[in-house]
Amino acid sequence: MPTPNFDRVARFYDPLSQLVFGTTLLQAQCAALAEGLPAGAPRVLFIGGGSGEVLPKLVALRPMAEVLYLEASAAMLAQAQARVRELPGGVARRISFRHGSETSLRANEQFDAVVAFFLFDLFPEPELAAMLNHLRRHTHAGTQWLVADFTPPQRWWQRGLHWLMYTFFGLTAGVRGRRLPNIAAAMATLGLAPRWQQHWRGGLVEASVYGAPLSPKQ
Repeated sequence: MPTPNFDRVARFYDPLSQLVFGTTLLQAQCAALAEGLPAGAPRVLFIGGGSGEVLPKLVALRPMAEVLYLEASAAMLAQAQARVRELPGGVARRISFRHGSETSLRANEQFDAVVAFFLFDLFPEPELAAMLNHLRRHTHAGTQWLVADFTPPQRWWQRGLHWLMYTFFGLTAGVRGRRLPNIAAAMATLGLAPRWQQHWRGGLVEASVYGAPLSPKQ
């Protein structure tokens, strides 16, 4: 199945997001990065990061990280590359940009962290499971999975907002899902458990760091 493509909405996606959510989505992403990025110079896969709004935060936290920025929208990818060119120093040399999806990863590429922000909600559960299984081939036992996304709606206004988002992005970006997949259950099938979580907007937005379950001594 083709990957959703946000080329048509790339120019106004960030302003629209800020209009609806303010800084909440960015706060969730920044919190996940601060909590979950491995120390030192990790190899980081940032998949589906859109315009790269949070990239400056990532490189500020881990200036020695080797980052592969993988994005299916060429227009979004161009915006992310422009953001990096504006950063001081030589951090841009440590970020590789690639147009594509998880299937564009090379067989020998392995990562210490997988960053996926507001990506998993785009897919029906069978497609999300296939994506996660593909990504797992490029991780190891200690890989940290940093996820920020929406949670199942509990209130009427949250249900209405979810319906609007899926309808709008279904028409403009080819998003095939019509309701939020169970992200935690999908991660559990990989043997991954949440090590840290934080919520915003009455539980509407959740940031998580997943990893292999810790032993009792840890």
